[in-house]
Amino acid sequence: MASTEHGILVGYDGSSSSHQALSWAAREARERGLAVTLCHTWLPGSAGPPLAGETEDLARESAERILATGTRSAYAPDVRTMLLEGPAARVLCERSAAADLVVVGSRGLGGLSGLMLGSVSLQVAAFAAAPVVVVRGHWRPVGDYLPGHIVVGADGSASTDAALAFAGTEATLRGVPLTVVCALSDAPGSLGMAHHIEDEVERSIIRWEKDHPDVEIHRQITLESPRAALLAAAQDAQLLVVGCRGRGGMEGMTLGSVTQALLWHAPCPLAVIHAH
Repeated sequence: MASTEHGILVGYDGSSSSHQALSWAAREARERGLAVTLCHTWLPGSAGPPLAGETEDLARESAERILATGTRSAYAPDVRTMLLEGPAARVLCERSAAADLVVVGSRGLGGLSGLMLGSVSLQVAAFAAAPVVVVRGHWRPVGDYLPGHIVVGADGSASTDAALAFAGTEATLRGVPLTVVCALSDAPGSLGMAHHIEDEVERSIIRWEKDHPDVEIHRQITLESPRAALLAAAQDAQLLVVGCRGRGGMEGMTLGSVTQALLWHAPCPLAVIHAH
């Protein structure tokens, strides 16, 4: 498969969450035939608790050790590394334009203990130029566990086609069904608008289905709220895919309220797809 410069770009800081992200990315790289690029960032004075006489060299050496640890645990055919100075979110967003996919854990070493989502994950999901997967919840096959379906949220907005294409590719690679969830409780205006949205989603499905007739597609049209419907559908899914924002929300918002809620509460890895 043709690839960008970085292939799958993984934000890695040595935390358990970033180890999970790396494992997910390595599996994805094997499925897609892409390289994995581990990206670790550092700042002067970030080598740990302040030490007398700490130098910039110490901070960089600490960063190099973290990156080496990640490289040893990356089980992918083509593993590359990237060590850069600067804030992690900014660096990942800047480099995302040269990546097929950006993968991050739900939270890293920074931030307040107990948070379910870190600020870096939130910023990357909002501003990266490539699709972003935030690895959280269940996804590993264990024992007799049957790998779940892929779930995608669709509302006929600008990002629906892009989200459907990404989710469909994942379903094809993994040989599992694709469940398309269209929740209409937030549809603006009259019942006629709800029917219009449903028709738009159906047309998007048909366009994609023509080129992928072997994928089993389930349509789930519901009057539940998008958040409730997607969380329920994702309980036994291996991946949940949504656009960065739907029809609702304020013009200019980078992430919609539903996507933000799913970043905090999704029970499985969440892919956020921007329309561009």
